[in-house]
Amino acid sequence: MQDKKNSAISRLATLAAASVLTLAAAQAGAVTIAYVSNADSQDIYVLQLNADGSLNLIDKVATGSTVMPLAISPDRRFLYASLRAQPYSVASYAIDPASGKLKPLTTVPLADNMANIATDKSGKYLFAASYTGHKISVNAIGADGAVQAPALAVIPTGKNAHSAQVDPDNRFLFASNLGSDVIMQFSFDAATGKVAPNEPPSVATRAGAGPRHFVFSNDKRFVYSTNELDGTVNTYAYDAKTGTLKLTATDSALPEGFTSSEQLATADLHLTPDGRFLYASERTSNTLTAYSVDIASGKLSRFANLPTETQPRGFNIDPQGRFLLAVGQKSNALTSYAIDRASGALQPLFRYTLGRNPNWVEIIDLP
Repeated sequence: MQDKKNSAISRLATLAAASVLTLAAAQAGAVTIAYVSNADSQDIYVLQLNADGSLNLIDKVATGSTVMPLAISPDRRFLYASLRAQPYSVASYAIDPASGKLKPLTTVPLADNMANIATDKSGKYLFAASYTGHKISVNAIGADGAVQAPALAVIPTGKNAHSAQVDPDNRFLFASNLGSDVIMQFSFDAATGKVAPNEPPSVATRAGAGPRHFVFSNDKRFVYSTNELDGTVNTYAYDAKTGTLKLTATDSALPEGFTSSEQLATADLHLTPDGRFLYASERTSNTLTAYSVDIASGKLSRFANLPTETQPRGFNIDPQGRFLLAVGQKSNALTSYAIDRASGALQPLFRYTLGRNPNWVEIIDLP
């Protein structure tokens, strides 16, 4: 295991000089597209992900504002981008099914500065979470794929709402509250978009943990959540009938022996499509943490912490589970990794310069 880790670190060092991406036409047969939002250059990169893990830049889309979280509709026909400078809004784009390029549809106001957005499973509603406004919102999405305003509902939460998403069955909604150390639990009516508190209305983390992002296991039995402030990942048992969570375990996301005078900042997390491996990013140590997942029990076993881009706020895994793409807010770069399907080990492949302050990654296979 240590030899593999040293090999990956050595490989990453050889990628220190990032390649510059230049606009190029999409290659024939391209099916996998990555979208990266660059907050400070106010644009979205449209990237073709090739069979060897390399990337081609096929478009740059100017947003005219500080663009951060992205969301893709379930049918992969539309992309949504949260614009986090006033006036706070969401931009809707149609995705070209042949090239993956984006066509602007509308830009409409959101209820606040939204740190996270996500659609429901039908693609008819957009949820948004406001860290600074301590609220979540629900907006309808029209038949044309464009988000509609005003919001159907704006719901006060605890302190620092950070993400909001529905369960796989589209019956319940959850919202992490970083400052209040809870994940709020709601019922969700997919016919009307109505949200109501579940019973119990929340599940608590350890005091000071700071729940941030969360994902559901493929079998809908477990939920995994990063805790930003104490450098951990929580495992919850999930009852799909009642829509409730129960905290069962907490695992470190930090390199062994890591200490820092700076505040810890665990960020994103994603499962491989087969559910066997989980990865989380930690911005203070600038690392990716890898866990194997016991499918039967949901138990996580950490097997690697790898250095990655500086301040890795966002990363993602392609739908086929071949590659992981990680971006660094302070390095202004992206590293692509091959995922070993047997062991989950990450092998750095290519590194590219992006726009300024890249922070969010979405990857799709074109429909």
